[in-house]
Amino acid sequence: MIVFPAIDLKGGQCVRLVQGEMASSTVFNDDPVAQARLFQSQGFEWLHIVDLDGAVHGRAANGEAVAGILKDLTLPVQLGGGIRDRAGIDDWLEAGVARVILGTVAVRDPELVGAAARAHPGRIAVGIDARHGKVAISGWAEATNISARELAKRFEDAGVACIIYTDIARDGTGTGVNIEETALLADHVSIPVIASGGIGSISDLRMLKAFDHPNIKGVVVGRALYDGRVDALEALSVARS
Repeated sequence: MIVFPAIDLKGGQCVRLVQGEMASSTVFNDDPVAQARLFQSQGFEWLHIVDLDGAVHGRAANGEAVAGILKDLTLPVQLGGGIRDRAGIDDWLEAGVARVILGTVAVRDPELVGAAARAHPGRIAVGIDARHGKVAISGWAEATNISARELAKRFEDAGVACIIYTDIARDGTGTGVNIEETALLADHVSIPVIASGGIGSISDLRMLKAFDHPNIKGVVVGRALYDGRVDALEALSVARS
């Protein structure tokens, strides 16, 4: 299982939200490159970066910070937030992003996701963010009537690298990953699933690891790493055990 440390960018700073509410943001580091460098030094294998402003406004808003991380680090980066056309996808992949995460556009233009996945094998992920089982888009500000499992199934044969599934109600709360819903989604498709939202302690990681679902390949950890509730070395040890 891969642990993906999260860097959420708002106004050029590393922040964490609670349940996706932009007004709830807490700044944990005003230097995203330094934060990314720390995660790399701790031994993480990937970085998970979200441009929160981009997700809300539909266009890249923290590109300078992302570019600085790409220039300074050797870790592969998966990036989401405001990437909604082919030019944006191609530009970020050419800039050095290892994997682009498509969320809003996965609902609005699934054909674009499939075309990008065919053009860039292994480098396109679908981000599915759900509130009470229904997908939310545009920085979680817009609700839809599409279930997470229904959306995931649409990409079964599209060639996407993975699905990153976030339970919005758990995100930033430290109440634990919604293992049941994540597992149901992972049962529904053959696409590898990365769990996100809710990790608050090392015991949460142990529970997810012990659940041992063959199709849940990783987990995103954010606030708990920043505030010290999860130790990086211990998290990596659990994930690799």
